[in-house]
Amino acid sequence: MTQTTTAAGNWLKLFLNATAIANIADNAASSPLTNIYVSLHTSSPGTSGTQTTNEAAYTSYARVAVARTSGGWTITNNVANPVASITFPAATGGSETETFMGIGSLVSGAGVLYWYGAISPTIAVSNGVTPSLTTATAITGT
Repeated sequence: MTQTTTAAGNWLKLFLNATAIANIADNAASSPLTNIYVSLHTSSPGTSGTQTTNEAAYTSYARVAVARTSGGWTITNNVANPVASITFPAATGGSETETFMGIGSLVSGAGVLYWYGAISPTIAVSNGVTPSLTTATAITGT
């Protein structure tokens, strides 16, 4: 079943901005997530993947927390973009190419991977490179 653009946008707003969907869902859990964690991946984590599936492994890599508010994400129609560039720690060793990004629940470990998608252009990482996703990085709800 396909959702409308408005519905897809509302789901993104609920998840990324903690904005309620009137009469459907709210953010009233006893301890809702205040951050979500963006990850880099060397290939697709796939629909059954977790946050650790094909995750970047260069030396000094770590996921980046992004606030679950309108200060973290802008959402227009059914497309979400980060408000600011998401900058990962600079590589202090290793060499790999990041081809996918993900959004998940945990700062480390095999948490739930909620969304993932290809990044273009891909990011070639080697010693001294600081990977970054720009504000043009888009998550599209469909």
